Order: sequence, then C-alpha cells, then structure tokens
Amino acid sequence: MEIIFADFIKILLPAAIVLYAMFLTVRAFLNKELERKLVEVKLRSTEVVLPVRLQAYERMCLFLERISPNNLILRLNNDVFSAIELHHVLLSEIREEYNHNVSQQVYMSDEAWNQVRSAMEEIISIINNAAAQVHAEGRSMDLAKAIFEIIIQQELNPTSKALRFVKDEIRQSF
Repeated sequence: MEIIFADFIKILLPAAIVLYAMFLTVRAFLNKELERKLVEVKLRSTEVVLPVRLQAYERMCLFLERISPNNLILRLNNDVFSAIELHHVLLSEIREEYNHNVSQQVYMSDEAWNQVRSAMEEIISIINNAAAQVHAEGRSMDLAKAIFEIIIQQELNPTSKALRFVKDEIRQSF
C-alpha cells in the first residue's frame, strides 16, 4: 500500500507542479491581454474626448473674453440706455453667456471651472458696485465710466487670471 501511495505521489506531484506553472502562464497572458485591451480603449476614448475637451476650453476662453468688462461695454453700451438699463443688460448678458456654456464644466478640471466662475462673479460684483455709485437716472456712459474706474483702482482685469489658468491647463495637455 505504501508503494502505491509513493508511486501516486511521484505522479501527482510533478503533474501538480506542471498544472500550477500552466496556471501562472495563462494568468500572466490574460493579464497582459487585459492590460493591452484597456490601453486600446483608453486610446480610443482619448481620440474622442480630447477634441471635445479642447473645444470646451476654447469655449471657456471665448466666454471669458465676451464677459470681460471692456468687451461687454463696447458690445452692449448704447446711448439710449440709462445706467440702470445698462446694468440690467450687462448682468443679463453675463447670465446668458454663462447658461450657454455651463455644460462645458464636464470637460474641465474643477480648478479651471472654479477660476472661470470666480472671474464671472468678480465681474458681476464690479458691475454691481459701479451701479451703486451711479445715480439711477444717470446715463449708460456714467456706469461704463464707473466700471472702468473700479477696474483701474483694483489694477486687474478680472478675466485675465482665469484666462491664463485655462490656457496653462490646455498647454499641459500637450
């Protein structure tokens, strides 16, 4: 009986070692194959997502340029507006631009989106502060002048920091 058991172990032990070696080989092959497939999927998704992300950053740059006080006032100021009317028109335009581009945050980093929102809120604050300084019956030029005076006093363009951040983030992608 012991001889049969010894012969059984002599046969079973090498078979188990060969089986274990095959298991390791097949597992390594499958892991490599899975890794290759994942890289292929990531490459395909990058080919699709990268242009969309670049378009989102492009739209955010355009958004920031469109809501900068210089461009807003040049585009929207009309002598027929009173200061209050221009105030409402400026805020309405900013809200409209924001609502048009809000979906782009999906393709941007949280930091970039926060910079964009912060710039927008800063511009709204400047416009509101300037409107508080101008008489309700004042002309639109009085409000425009007050906005530019606040910007000059603060010595910064509210959109420039956000625009620089967005551009730097785009550059990091390449």
